[in-house]
Amino acid sequence: MKRCTRCGLPETHETISFNVDGVCNICGQQDFKNLRTDWATNKKALDGLIEEHRGKYDYDCLVPFSGGKDSTWTLYYLMKEYNIKPLVVRFDHGFMRPNLEDNVRRTLRHLGADCLSFTPNWKIVQKLMLQSFLEKGDFCWHCHTGIFSYPMWIAIEKKIPLIFWGEPSAEYTAYFSYEKAEEVDETRFNRFMNLGISAPDMFVRLGGTVDERELKPYSYPPLSALRALNYRSVCLGSFIPWDVKKQSTIIQKEISWKGDEVENVPPEYNYEKIECYMQGVRDYIKYIKRGYSRPSHLVAIDRRSDRKTAEEGRQLVNDYEGKRPPSLELFLEFTGLTEAEFHEVAMGHQVSPYIHDPKATKPGAKTADFDRWSRAGAMDRESTEEQLSRWRARKNSGAAKT
Repeated sequence: MKRCTRCGLPETHETISFNVDGVCNICGQQDFKNLRTDWATNKKALDGLIEEHRGKYDYDCLVPFSGGKDSTWTLYYLMKEYNIKPLVVRFDHGFMRPNLEDNVRRTLRHLGADCLSFTPNWKIVQKLMLQSFLEKGDFCWHCHTGIFSYPMWIAIEKKIPLIFWGEPSAEYTAYFSYEKAEEVDETRFNRFMNLGISAPDMFVRLGGTVDERELKPYSYPPLSALRALNYRSVCLGSFIPWDVKKQSTIIQKEISWKGDEVENVPPEYNYEKIECYMQGVRDYIKYIKRGYSRPSHLVAIDRRSDRKTAEEGRQLVNDYEGKRPPSLELFLEFTGLTEAEFHEVAMGHQVSPYIHDPKATKPGAKTADFDRWSRAGAMDRESTEEQLSRWRARKNSGAAKT
């Protein structure tokens, strides 16, 4: 596969393109961010945005929050820099890890913030995971959509017009550019968060087997309601330069935020994706589809900032990338798929020119907290049995015709 001559990302990375020197457009975004962005002017714009909303509502702003490095930094920075009163809103995707929950408790108590947490119906989550994986090779539809839509419903309900997210997507992809402040709106939501499947679409795909009301947390609110709120939904990283390594170091020191080991991620990146115990499966699927996963992504960030050489990066990628995560056992239990079916679906979404070889896959190591991950509901698969039966029948029928 062709790879960026600077950061090493392959041609299968979403939205990637290369210039005549073989440097990718993601690196180009970083050059614009570092060399051409007027951060002093952007910071003044942030000051003005904060003051425009300060003290006019029950809360000065709303901060969607997982407890990971980015949302924690966002909350920490806004409260320390501006002494504002935020409402913290959590969408529980169903796979929160023990250390993550401890981090959340410490962060909220240290900073002193109100928090509202929502946990959706697990049986619905199982259906959504299975359906989105079968159709898109990505089981995280419920997470993508819930995290980005549910806080907007709360903003309307609580009348909080200012919503702060973390890094802009321009930090890692080219869906948007650093040349313009990125609004976290319905256009962005539909462009790459919902995998091209709206909540009404999902209702149809599930054959009416769920109450349509159950899908509201995954649907974006009506534009009319948001306009009536006079909302602004923005990325903090559009106003201040984003640097995950520096920011992670600060929150570890200042509020005792703790990193964690993550399946198939080098230990030096123990701040990355510590929220979800299905993260290893997500990265494994990406490797099957695109031939790279999180180690390549993390190495690319460090290579752009000259924190790591190409050879150091290649060594980390070779040591950690593409291994079968132990969490796959849980994913199969939650969905009812066999491992052979899992690979069949994932490989059906491969991005050319990568061709995956399952026989070359090596097993990954369990994390220390693996046995503490919740199996609740794993063997109760009534909600997915009908879906699987329909899918298998269609698959077998198609095979028979060919």
